[in-house]
Amino acid sequence: MKKLLTLLFVLGTMGMMVSCDDDPTEEIEKTVEELQQEAIDAAQVAVDGVASSDNTATGASDETVFEDWTLAFNADQIGSRVKADATEVDVTSNIEDDTEWTKDNIYVLKTRVTVIDGATLTIEAGTVVKGDASLTGVNAAVLMIAKGGKLMAEGTAAEPIIMTSTDDDIQPGELVGTTLDQDGKGKWGGLVILGNAPVSAKTEDPQIEGVDAEDSNGQYGGDVSDDNSGSIKYVSIRHGGAEIAEGSEINGLTLGGVGSGTTIENIEVYANSDDGVEFFGGSVNVTNLLVYAVGDDAIDIDQSYTGEVKNFAVYVDENSDEGLEVDGREGSLDASFKLTNGAIYSIDGTDTNADFKSKAKGTVTNVTFESGKVKLSATFDAETYEESEDAASNVVDGTLIFSKVMASEFEVYTDSFDEE
Repeated sequence: MKKLLTLLFVLGTMGMMVSCDDDPTEEIEKTVEELQQEAIDAAQVAVDGVASSDNTATGASDETVFEDWTLAFNADQIGSRVKADATEVDVTSNIEDDTEWTKDNIYVLKTRVTVIDGATLTIEAGTVVKGDASLTGVNAAVLMIAKGGKLMAEGTAAEPIIMTSTDDDIQPGELVGTTLDQDGKGKWGGLVILGNAPVSAKTEDPQIEGVDAEDSNGQYGGDVSDDNSGSIKYVSIRHGGAEIAEGSEINGLTLGGVGSGTTIENIEVYANSDDGVEFFGGSVNVTNLLVYAVGDDAIDIDQSYTGEVKNFAVYVDENSDEGLEVDGREGSLDASFKLTNGAIYSIDGTDTNADFKSKAKGTVTNVTFESGKVKLSATFDAETYEESEDAASNVVDGTLIFSKVMASEFEVYTDSFDEE
């Protein structure tokens, strides 16, 4: 009997040991999705320790940015008048010699008109320039300043220079308003300025987007940080963004490798189908900028832009993408931007977000978001889930700095987990 009890005890103990080995409370291996979410959450915690909304930010408004300039979207437009005896002049070829456009005429772009290396185009205050709306695709009407060319377009608050479409029926003797509303987009190309300042591109001789590769005048970038492409003041760019190929449109104002010797101030971009203003590297400073109701991003920064955008107001609607979209380097140049004194407003209740993406570096100071958040891209190794350089990590490292920025939140996100 005693041997039987001993045997039963041994068997029972073994059963308990087996039972312990099969304990359902033992830690279960985490799924890939769970590990990825943990990585994102850790990055979010790190960002939250550095960046937070500051309700003391004051931002900017169209009144503080432009003061006495009446803008295109104002219903009670009281700007200057086109001269009653102004006549239309067709522009059909590139500008190879110094040329002046005066307010006695309305200049109609019948092709992509390029101010080539060594030439200067001077546009008198109060002049109206129109892109032919009937031209589409690679033939869309564009005014382009090539590397080495210059644009001297100095309007005034009373007599701004207007760049618009032939569909915008401004007539001699009438107010320089606009007969198209904010949905009248893509009616011509836009203004493209290219310079010799450094850029961080993937290729040695980058070609600006919106210009076909066969046109060598579309190349930009160099090693002259203080390069001078002219002076652009009190210029309103309206109803641009023509589609040159499926999914590829032209920005209202494109700045490719434009140097700090260039003056750009008091600029309005209204109802463009692509970005309002896009910087491709360069070091030019832009002061007093308003972007209203565009079809993509209001202000887009790429390729290690090193200048400052100061005093800006952005208005987005349901057709817009981001109020701000900022990327960093693509090549070896590793530089930082500045965004100072700005605000992103909503026209129709659309969120006023900003998206800081791949390797973005710079400072954002005194900027407000009416009803939106700051999005920060994060990148992780697909196997180890370790975070590599991106906008989110740059915030933590102190190379992407937000000071006095009022937003609903700073949100870390990732598009994918990439192999390093």
